Amino acid sequence: MIPLWIKVACTLFFCVLVPVNWRQYGLANFLWFSDIALMLLVPALWLEDRLLTSMAALAVLLPELAWNLDFLLRLLTGHSGIGLSSYMFDPHIAVAIRSVSLFHAWLPPLLVWMLYRMGYDDRALAWQTMLAIVVVPLSYLFSDPKTNVNWVYGLGDKPQSMIPQPAFVLLMIAAFPTLIYLPTHLLLRKLLPYAH
Repeated sequence: MIPLWIKVACTLFFCVLVPVNWRQYGLANFLWFSDIALMLLVPALWLEDRLLTSMAALAVLLPELAWNLDFLLRLLTGHSGIGLSSYMFDPHIAVAIRSVSLFHAWLPPLLVWMLYRMGYDDRALAWQTMLAIVVVPLSYLFSDPKTNVNWVYGLGDKPQSMIPQPAFVLLMIAAFPTLIYLPTHLLLRKLLPYAH
């Protein structure tokens, strides 16, 4: 179902991204759900696996839509929206390193195309939620407020201080499934072919 050239191209891209981002941002950067979705993409492509594809789609379709809108707004107007893509315009980061992050633009359409071809697996909601229950605390343990992986320290550039940090992490564990995964799950079930 998936052409060989797409499998090879995405695998080669992933092989380039890992050492580049590891060197630039450190190992904790791979805890971002967008990076995890990219990691899931490689076996999902080769195995043509609906579940892995569906999990990746749940994790990133809404956040990546926000990232892409923010990126386009900055490109077209010069003004940042919500700041998700602000690092893409940071002159202190080499253009070659920033260009690797353009996967945020092509990953969502590729995942939707794969789901259209293979069908959406509704088990993804449970599996992606379990993954979030593990990844969000790991993001807190292994990242810091400056990198704020998966927004475990707050929803902006500065750490939140309204509630105790452990309670905020618990809030984020609940927020990903309820505010991101569930709406995406319901939309994908309605719009795409459905597979058990």
